[in-house]
Amino acid sequence: MSQKGEFSRVLSRADVIVLAFGAMIGWGWVVLSGDWILKAGSAGSIIAFIIGGIMVTFVGLVYSELTTALPKTGGAHHFAREALGPKAAFIVSWSILLGYISVVAFEAVALPTVIEYIFPNYQVGYMWTIAGWDVYFSWVAVGMIGSIIVTWINWIGVKQAAFLQLILTILLALVGLSLIFGSAFGGEISNLSPLFTGGMAGIMAVMIMTPFMFVGFDVIPQMAEEMNIPKKTVGSVLLLSVFLAIFWYVFIILGVSLSLNDGQLQVSSLPTADAMGAVFSSAVFSKILILGGIAGILTSWNAFIIGGSRVMYAMAQDGMLPKWFSHLHPKYKTPSNAIFIIGLLATLSPLLGRPALVWLVDAGGLSIVIAYFIVSVSFVVLRKTQPELERPFRAGESNLIGVLATILSVGFIILYMPGMPASLIWPYEWIIFGVWWIFGLVFFIRITNLKDIKTNPITEQTFKE
Repeated sequence: MSQKGEFSRVLSRADVIVLAFGAMIGWGWVVLSGDWILKAGSAGSIIAFIIGGIMVTFVGLVYSELTTALPKTGGAHHFAREALGPKAAFIVSWSILLGYISVVAFEAVALPTVIEYIFPNYQVGYMWTIAGWDVYFSWVAVGMIGSIIVTWINWIGVKQAAFLQLILTILLALVGLSLIFGSAFGGEISNLSPLFTGGMAGIMAVMIMTPFMFVGFDVIPQMAEEMNIPKKTVGSVLLLSVFLAIFWYVFIILGVSLSLNDGQLQVSSLPTADAMGAVFSSAVFSKILILGGIAGILTSWNAFIIGGSRVMYAMAQDGMLPKWFSHLHPKYKTPSNAIFIIGLLATLSPLLGRPALVWLVDAGGLSIVIAYFIVSVSFVVLRKTQPELERPFRAGESNLIGVLATILSVGFIILYMPGMPASLIWPYEWIIFGVWWIFGLVFFIRITNLKDIKTNPITEQTFKE
């Protein structure tokens, strides 16, 4: 039972798994799989996702231990605050927020993109052109309406959002598995050629997208005070969601590679849907996969509104954002003001048009990896400064996991930098990243004078024993 001003502890183990897994899958596997294969080749793109999956696994182990040791809403915010102080907590939270909000905005842009595949002539009401792409009112309206609906579901309660996530994840899994098994029997080995395209540059171009594709397991720590599960099982639940996502992406890439040859990938707007149609020799199956894609859009969209609003709540509780963001709805026990702001940003994002899909993936991906780096450092620091801290889940006895997660995070950050083959695109992606951090600087300056932020708060155990 929740009291006034507290979250409702209503999420079961199944709720947590589908929220994390659904968050990591999303829509990218439908719309971007062809780009991955064309950039790196069938084997190259699989290798890129395995490397990205290894990094995420180490970071997932770090998150697993810290989540059970510091189970507070906001997750990484509290990890960094406990280990490194309030300034680091702000940086990690602001990084996560860009990552989460970019995913939410990505899905608001992806929804009208998938509707365009089903109804190719529905675009009416020309508005403007961005990066060579014409933006139409009807296209924008679809994304905006979807955003309003998902925001409302999150507003009325996390349990309702979790139930929606369960239904959509089941649909998503059934459709994806149909493609995977269908390609195993109906695909052609010859379609796997070329195995590699663009050498290491091609692999790195896909690798920088993987943090964005895998982000989602870290919504689990954000919901720490809403889970009704034994804390000792949280680590295994988090890692299970990571492993499921790694297998998903690898086999989806393999399925598309077996189903479409290089020429077909070149002309396909939604290669995963076209692969499904090719495997079963029917355009109807392409539409069925689109339904799975819509489910993926909604699962990711739903989970990151949950995660992002909880990060805002934690920052506001510490005075890093206006207190208005920490308001809990008296009836629904949700951070309704934070949900409203994230929903508003998502509602406006379709105005940028389809080119925003790739911009958001890359700019959000860099911010996510920065957050992973700070959390990994926090893990190492807390192992040294607070060895007595209760850790129901331990990521090994030494600091090796944390050190490896830190090194891998730094390696991924370097991939985004200017001069690298897979650096962020100028001006769009750097503008998104830069404007976000310039805006964050205003709040960062505020916290330097705040005296009520504790550097080392008393750890509160909030999971069910």
